[in-house]
Amino acid sequence: MGSRDKSLATSAIPVSQKLLRIGFVVGCVYLFLVSIRLMGSAVKVLGADAAGELFAGVANPFAGLAVGTLATVLVQSSSTTTSTIVGLVGQGGGTALPLKTAVPMIMGANLGTTITNTIVSIGHVRQGGAFRRAFAAATVHDFFNLLLVMVLLPIELMTGVLRTSAIALSDMAQGVGGVEYKSPIKAAVKAGEKPILDFFRGMNLQGAALSIVLVGVALTLIAVCLIYVTRNMRVLISGPLERALNRVLGKSGLLGILVGTLMTIAVQSSSITTSLLVPMCAAGVLSLRNAFPIMMGANIGTTVTALLASLAADNQNGLTIALVHTLFNLIGVCIFFPIPFVRRIPLRFARTLAIRAQRNVLWVLLYVVGVFVLLPLAGYLVFH
Repeated sequence: MGSRDKSLATSAIPVSQKLLRIGFVVGCVYLFLVSIRLMGSAVKVLGADAAGELFAGVANPFAGLAVGTLATVLVQSSSTTTSTIVGLVGQGGGTALPLKTAVPMIMGANLGTTITNTIVSIGHVRQGGAFRRAFAAATVHDFFNLLLVMVLLPIELMTGVLRTSAIALSDMAQGVGGVEYKSPIKAAVKAGEKPILDFFRGMNLQGAALSIVLVGVALTLIAVCLIYVTRNMRVLISGPLERALNRVLGKSGLLGILVGTLMTIAVQSSSITTSLLVPMCAAGVLSLRNAFPIMMGANIGTTVTALLASLAADNQNGLTIALVHTLFNLIGVCIFFPIPFVRRIPLRFARTLAIRAQRNVLWVLLYVVGVFVLLPLAGYLVFH
C-alpha cells in the first residue's frame, strides 16, 4: 500500500474509533511505563545492595568506569547510581569516594542506563523489519555513549578538564538555593506499580523468587504493550502527520534535542524517554536520523535530577560531580551533533548491527551480554 493509500485509509477511520485508539495507546503507554519501573524494582530486589558495595575501594579509572556501568545495569537506573556517587563524594569531604575516582563512574552510569531501551527493542524480535528499526533505535544510543566515553575519558585522564571546569562552576554556584522537582508522571507510574508489587509480596515471595517473577511479569507486559502500541500508532500516525513529524525534526535537530531534554526532565528518566522512541521507530513513525537528537537531549535531561538534588544538599563536592555529569553530556552533544559526518558514525554502527541482528538473533545475545555484562565485569576484575 502506498503512502497515498495509507493517508486515505487513516482519514477514513471514524473520529470515534480514532479517539478509542488514542485512549488505548495512552493506556498501553502507561502500562508500558509501569512495566519498565517494575523491571527496575525487580532487579533492585537483588541488585541494590550489590550496586552499593561495588563502589568501595575502587581507585583505577577503568575499574571505576566498569563499576558505574555494572551498578546501573544492576539497579536499572542511572539516577540511582549517580545519586549514590553524589552522596559518597560528598561524605566526609570526599574521603569516601574521591572526586577524581568518581568521574569515570559517572561516565559508566551513562553507558549502563542504555540497556533498558535495548531490552525493550527485543520485544519486536519476531517482527522482521520492525525489529531491525527498533534495535537500531536502541543501540544508536549505546554507540553514542560508547564513542563519547572513548573520546572524553582519555582526555579527562590526561587533562582533568571536566573535573576542573566543574569545580570552577560549583564555586560560582555556592549560595544558590536548591529546588526539588516532583514528577507527576513518575508519581502516577509508581502508583500503578504498587498494587502489582503488593500482590506478589502478599504471596510471601521475596528475594530471588520475587525478583524472577517480577522480571517475567515486566517483560511480558513490555512485549504485549509494544505490540499494540506499534500497531495502533502505525494506523493513527501515518500519511501527512508522519511526514510532518519527520520533516519538522529533520529541519531542526536542535528541536529534537530540546524535546528529548524536556521529556526527560518531565519523567525524570532517560530510559523512559529513549524506550518510548523504540516503538515509534519500529512502527516507522519516526526515522532513526530524527530520533537520534531526541536521545542526545535525553542524555542532557537525565542530569537535571542529580543537579537539583546536589544544590538542595548544599554540598560542593556533590554539586561538582553532578556538574561533571552535565558537562560530559553537553560536550557529547557538541562533539556529535554539529558535524554531519560525525553525527552519522553512531547511526552507521547501529544500522549495521541491527541488520546482523535481524539475520541472526544470536547477535542480540552476544551484544547485550558482551557490552553490558562481560566487558564491564572483566574491566572491574582486571583493574580493581
